Amino acid sequence: MHVIGVDLGGTKLAAAIFDEKGNITRKEICSLDKRTGHQVGGLIAEVIRKLIAAAKEEKIKLKGIGISIPGIYYSRTGRVWAPNITGWDDYPLREEIQSLPETKSLQVKVDSDRACYILGETWLGSARGCSNAVFIAIGTGIGAGVLIDGTILRGHSDIAGAIGWMALDHLFQKKYATCGHFEYYASGEGIARKARELLAVDTVYRGILRQKNPAEITSHDVFSAYDNQDPLAKETLENTIKFWGMAAANLVSTFNPEKIIFGGGVFGPAGRFISAIYDEARLWAQPISMQQVKIEVSTLGGDAGLIGAGRLALL
Repeated sequence: MHVIGVDLGGTKLAAAIFDEKGNITRKEICSLDKRTGHQVGGLIAEVIRKLIAAAKEEKIKLKGIGISIPGIYYSRTGRVWAPNITGWDDYPLREEIQSLPETKSLQVKVDSDRACYILGETWLGSARGCSNAVFIAIGTGIGAGVLIDGTILRGHSDIAGAIGWMALDHLFQKKYATCGHFEYYASGEGIARKARELLAVDTVYRGILRQKNPAEITSHDVFSAYDNQDPLAKETLENTIKFWGMAAANLVSTFNPEKIIFGGGVFGPAGRFISAIYDEARLWAQPISMQQVKIEVSTLGGDAGLIGAGRLALL
């Protein structure tokens, strides 16, 4: 039995045919190319049709389709919210795909990318075989996929895992209102933001990052400067490591997972800091839970969402 997994990102779409063991028999990747609203839905439908036709040609029997989306999947309505896709405030994605003539005999499932990340990791990745695990996705934003006793934690309205709003500062500031304190400083954009703030107050510093336009500094620039022993980059990332460790500690104390997996575009270059993140988490977490948990980097990398979508279709 085979399934189709689809991973929708903010800029590209990946889709593949999986067998029951997670082997990929065919894969398609394409750019969203500034598509919005129904254009994105149409692109997903086009790629699914292409894979269904390929499966038919190769005499592969399909069971269903799993789709990972960068936002919230509302399980009661089957609709999705994806903030980076214009027109996807309450988009009927599952209904649209299920109504295709080619999918009439297939079960279509949709879920958030963070849910698919942890499904992928517990199927084929760093958390393989775990029943209690957390995937912390650090990219442009921050979110977490939480698996408790083998079940994805969803919350009252499917928003569980929005840990970017985790409060790690005792004083609220209005600047945290749009994304939360944790995401404000510890996401990819947050790393760049912290570097810019330090540049603004450090009048003595004359290092690598001073040569750049502050408005154009990215997390990639900070990691590159760190590799060249830049003191401001070092201070920025040491600050970020503390937030990552504190967040991991809160999740360890709350959920008592077997593993916490760090992934997303920042891990990546931040993978080298896992040991330091663990040491910081150990200062804050419930000690028995902390002794039992392992903190690791995703082994699936950019394919975590796609593999999780394939796993979703098999459930």
